[in-house]
Amino acid sequence: MRSARTSTDSPAQKISLGEKLDKFATTLRADYRFAPLNALFLVAIFVIGLIVHLSMYSFDPTAVLLFMGSALALVVILRVSQVWEAVVIFGTADMLLGYLRLRPDSEVLLITILLAILLAPSIQIAYQWERAVVLRFGKFQVLRKPGVFVIFPVVDKVAQYVDQRIRVTDFSAEMTLTSDTVPVNVDAIAFWMVWDAQKTVLEVEEFEKAVILSAQTALRNAIGKNDLANLLSERDRLGQEIQKVLDEKTSAWGITTQAVEIRDIIIPKDLEDAMSRQAQAERERQSRIILGTAETEIAEKFARASVHYQNNPVALHLRAMNMVYEGLRQKGSMIIVPSTAVETMGLGALGGLTAFGRETPAAPGSPADAPSEVKG
Repeated sequence: MRSARTSTDSPAQKISLGEKLDKFATTLRADYRFAPLNALFLVAIFVIGLIVHLSMYSFDPTAVLLFMGSALALVVILRVSQVWEAVVIFGTADMLLGYLRLRPDSEVLLITILLAILLAPSIQIAYQWERAVVLRFGKFQVLRKPGVFVIFPVVDKVAQYVDQRIRVTDFSAEMTLTSDTVPVNVDAIAFWMVWDAQKTVLEVEEFEKAVILSAQTALRNAIGKNDLANLLSERDRLGQEIQKVLDEKTSAWGITTQAVEIRDIIIPKDLEDAMSRQAQAERERQSRIILGTAETEIAEKFARASVHYQNNPVALHLRAMNMVYEGLRQKGSMIIVPSTAVETMGLGALGGLTAFGRETPAAPGSPADAPSEVKG
C-alpha cells in the first residue's frame, strides 16, 4: 500500500533493428519471415548463377558487380520489407536493370534473379515455441509446427507466428471506486498463454490487446464489488476471482489465463493518514483493554487469597513478615505497613530495639567513660 505512485520501472531498453524486424515478421502485416537462412539461400543462388554466367561468357567485371550488388540489395530489401509486394516490385526492377546492362548476355542473370526472389522467401522456420498460421489465397491452409517448412511464393502468406509460451502482462485500474466509495489505483499482472493458435489468429483481431482490456475490465468490476479492507487483506482471493472471470472469456479465443496477481494497491494520502491514526487508536484501545483485564485478574487472585488468610492469622503473619523482609533487603527503603500489622508482629518494639542498638556511643572523656570506683 502506497500513498503515491512511484516510478520503479527501469528505463526502456533499446531494441536493435534485427529484433524489430523479427518482431514485425510475427505480425499480421508481414507475409513471411526473412531470416539469415533465407539470406544465405538467396546469396547462394546468385553465386551459382554467376558461376554459370562466367562459364558461358567471357569475364566481365560489370556482370560480377551487378550480380553481387543485386544479391546484397535484395537481401536488405527483403529483410526489411518481408512482404510479397516488395519481392515483385524490386525483383522486377532488378531484372530490368540487369537486362539493360548485360543484353544480349543477360538471360542467366534474369533466371537467377527470378529463382532467388521466389525461392529464398519460400523457406520458413518456426521456432520450438511457435506455431505458424498459413493462408493460401486468403483462406486458412494449415497450421505449421516448429521446424522448416515451405510456402508457395506470392499465393501463400504466413499470417502470424504465434508464441505459445506463458506470457506475463501487466495492467492497472486507476481511480476506481470500491464498494465503500474509496478511490484506489490497483496494479496487477496476468499469466496467460495461447493453446489454440488457429482460433486465436482467425477469430481475434488483436488478441494481446483484447486480453489486456478484458483483464482491466475484470479488475475494475472486482474492485467495485469489494471494500477497501477486503482489497488490502484478501489479495489472493481477488486475484483468483479475476483469473476465473478472465479465463471464462478468453477460453473461446484459444487463450487460457493461468493466474492473476495483485501487485500494488495505492490509496490517497489523506486516507492513508486517517487509516494510520485509526490503527494507532485501535492499538491504544487494545492496550487499555489488556491492562483492564490484567487488573481484573489480579483482583480475582487477591480475593481468592483473602479467603485463605481470613481465618488463618498465622499465615497472614508469615505473609506480612515476608513482605517486610523483602522490603528491608534494600538499603534505605521505606516501608509503609498497616497499624494492625505493627501490633500483631510487634514491629514497634522491634523497631525500638533496632534503634537502641544503633545509638551513637558517648564521646571520649565524658563521665561515662571515667573508671568507676569500687567502694568497699
